[in-house]
Amino acid sequence: MGDPPVLKRPKLEKDDYESAYWPRPASNGSAAKPQPSAPAAEPPPQEEEDIAEEAVLALIAHREREVERCKLKLMHYQSLLDAAEKKLTEAQERLARYRERKPPPTQWGRPPEHRAPVPTPQLAARPQLVIPGANTRPIPRAEPMPGLKKALAPSSSSLPAPPERPKTVEKKPKQKIEQKEHQNLIQNVRKSVATVLRFHGGTVISSQHKRKLRCLELCPINDQLVITSALDGIVSLWQVQPKGPSISLLSTTDCFSPKHRWPEDIAWHPDGDSIFAVYSADNSDSQVSVMNRNISGQKKVTFLPTKPHTKGIINNINFMPWSDVCFVTGGSDHAVILWQENDDSWNHKKLHKDLHSSAVMGVAGLQQRNTILSVGSDKRIIAFDLAAGRAESKNLVDSKCMSVLPNPCDFNLYMVQTATPSRQLRLFDIRLRQTEVHAVGWKQESSESQSALINQSWSPDGWYLSSGSADPVIHIFDIRHNGQNPCQSVQAHQKRVFKALWHQTAPILTSISSDLNIGIHKYS
Repeated sequence: MGDPPVLKRPKLEKDDYESAYWPRPASNGSAAKPQPSAPAAEPPPQEEEDIAEEAVLALIAHREREVERCKLKLMHYQSLLDAAEKKLTEAQERLARYRERKPPPTQWGRPPEHRAPVPTPQLAARPQLVIPGANTRPIPRAEPMPGLKKALAPSSSSLPAPPERPKTVEKKPKQKIEQKEHQNLIQNVRKSVATVLRFHGGTVISSQHKRKLRCLELCPINDQLVITSALDGIVSLWQVQPKGPSISLLSTTDCFSPKHRWPEDIAWHPDGDSIFAVYSADNSDSQVSVMNRNISGQKKVTFLPTKPHTKGIINNINFMPWSDVCFVTGGSDHAVILWQENDDSWNHKKLHKDLHSSAVMGVAGLQQRNTILSVGSDKRIIAFDLAAGRAESKNLVDSKCMSVLPNPCDFNLYMVQTATPSRQLRLFDIRLRQTEVHAVGWKQESSESQSALINQSWSPDGWYLSSGSADPVIHIFDIRHNGQNPCQSVQAHQKRVFKALWHQTAPILTSISSDLNIGIHKYS
């Protein structure tokens, strides 16, 4: 027989101090010394460190992309969950209302064996709710919203009808009409090209103010009514006619404070019957006035007696989009004050004064939660949780903030105006805390400075933003567009434009300018 085949030794891992194979034993039993081999070419230590650092950087970039994708997926499914929960709640409320309004089975002549066992005890327990309440008043069917049931409950069970209860029933439904259903717009931000609107010229008329215009606000229940205020202390009420379009002056009211100070900012009450204005805290002046449109003469304008702000100008006033009527003011004393309606008076509460280190320039409330946003000259954005009584989140941007404006359709989105040229408008999502969703802006030819008197307005569908400018143009932005420049700029006035306001039911923009004119612009 021949010799058996020679088997190869297994290849082992190479050690730092030994060869790739174990030494072959010599005939005398001692291990043979490995043959010296030529040293392998190794990269210099510095080159190894550079390669390792590049690999780690690439890994970090890959992991960051994974985190961003997961965040987007989480936002998408969270929005789906919120929408599904809301639809489920609406269906349950609709079923409850249907059962309350359902007449007794005996009215339809059904035999006893077909009657459901549930309605019988309900009819026995609630005879007054079924007969005089739900079947005679159509308002609860039209607006099944939280807070409205509180306003309507007393009127359905009280036959004598005290005089103060009809007032509550009149105010609450008017305010709730403005609430819209939440829409998820975040998934389309920066995802498509801009849609350009077609403007059909504009009509410009004199504002009849003697000094520069300051504010322009739209009535919450009738968008054909707008108000303007100026440094002459006059608040003017205007009516807009969509046909034409045209605008006509209805009335003017002297709203100077007792210390002869003009309104710094104005806001409509949610019922549309009164207009609130804020002034200054210096010289013990009155801080808030109320102008009642249904009263004429000297009692038309009254001043609230309380003065919670300690110094400086009160920069902003805004009513909160909640069932309880309240408004918030922000001032140069770094304070944010909450005012709540209590019968015929207003109670105030200082929310915070130490969270901002400079003047508070803008305040706003989120519709889906009791959170109040405030922005200031200290570059801070504060989200204050009203129920918890503390700051929910804090954000610091690269320049001072001058206003904040929540989106009317996507309740998680809000816009902040900053003083950064070409990136004046920043879009944020309240769920992403400090993450900036989008940034747009414009370049000014006439001036480098960014004025806090220039304000923005959301279109009713939540896709477009209009902004004034130091130049005599109105800038229009489409948040679906990936670019940062305006999708179009509309020539409107002879001097800088302070604000261009979208109407809710007509394709019209109303603008004010330092040329003392009011503009009406129709688009399609």
